Amino acid sequence: MPIKTIQDFLKLEAASGIILMLAAIVALIVANSPLSPYYDLLLNVPVMVAIGSFEIAKPLLLWINDGLMALFFFLVGLELKREFLEGDLSKPGQITLPAIGAVGGMLVPALCFVAFNYQDPEALNGWAIPTATDIAFALGILALLGSKVPLQLKVFLTSLAIFDDLGAIIVIAMFYTDQLSMVSLLFSLVMISLLFILNRRGVVDTAPYIFIGIALWVAVLKSGVHATLAGVVLALFIPMKGKAGEPSPLKSLEHNLHSLVAFIILPIFAFANAGISFSGIGMEQVLSPVPFGIIVGLVIGKQLGVFGFCFIAIKLGFAKLPEQVNWSLLYGVAALCGVGFTMSLFIGTLAFEQSSASPLFQDRLGIVIGSLISGILGYLFIRQALKKIPD
Repeated sequence: MPIKTIQDFLKLEAASGIILMLAAIVALIVANSPLSPYYDLLLNVPVMVAIGSFEIAKPLLLWINDGLMALFFFLVGLELKREFLEGDLSKPGQITLPAIGAVGGMLVPALCFVAFNYQDPEALNGWAIPTATDIAFALGILALLGSKVPLQLKVFLTSLAIFDDLGAIIVIAMFYTDQLSMVSLLFSLVMISLLFILNRRGVVDTAPYIFIGIALWVAVLKSGVHATLAGVVLALFIPMKGKAGEPSPLKSLEHNLHSLVAFIILPIFAFANAGISFSGIGMEQVLSPVPFGIIVGLVIGKQLGVFGFCFIAIKLGFAKLPEQVNWSLLYGVAALCGVGFTMSLFIGTLAFEQSSASPLFQDRLGIVIGSLISGILGYLFIRQALKKIPD
């Protein structure tokens, strides 16, 4: 991937991270103000789409989490396909370290959460919450440190987060499904078969793919598999190469969607899901197993997992430190990976939305606190490491 393309992408993600922070702050302010009842009322507004006897009826919050986030995962799928076909992730030598770091960054935080919640089967549903990394938020924090941050450090963080997103997709597909509807699943397979036929016949016009993709989203929504996965599946069939002399359909869609997702969809999701009322919250609530397990997973588990796995891989000769990146900077990025925010909130809604005890509030509390601490620690570690690098 050309250096300018990487820099443009990172600037966009960094700006998105800053807007995400503002959206989360606004949500927290509103949820702890006299406007709180109106905030809850807005998120619970019923929205229904009906065609004849067929209907989809959900509160606004679920349209955001199931509908708008499907577009986010569609973009993630496009980015993954492009990166693996011709980007940095197509070069084995460049993907080893971030891939190993991502594995550690998912495994150790999950174990941290399980250690505090293994006696509660319902709470264990949230084991994947601290495994996530919010790339936009993390790059937004890096942007606050200025131009002295090495580009290779940002590329490493971005690559690791891409593997982290891939891991999240696998986790959602395997562990967060409801009771399955075989009729809807069969209809989903028919839609996927049509996408395959379009791709194999060399159709480069994206309109037929999008039309079938919408039908696929509806089928997956009704099947019990989480609807956002339809976005990832659709992305895999979008052609990379266009007709002679024409731009890539995949790259064109990715370019057109990036600003929409970065500056509208993710901030809306953050605003809708980050609003927590701190009324009556004390240390007893913070230290209860679900939020404390998430905090420990994000703050300690991410640092130990990402840095520890990378350290072992480098010392054993499986990988090497990126150019202009030292151990201190790598540790700072490992801490920054604990900013799980958007993806952690999303996984939390999947883990606890069907729960009778509904630990959803506790989960949000842990995510906000853990992400805040991780962001501050990562910022301070990297800032201190940059001071030791000569201008």
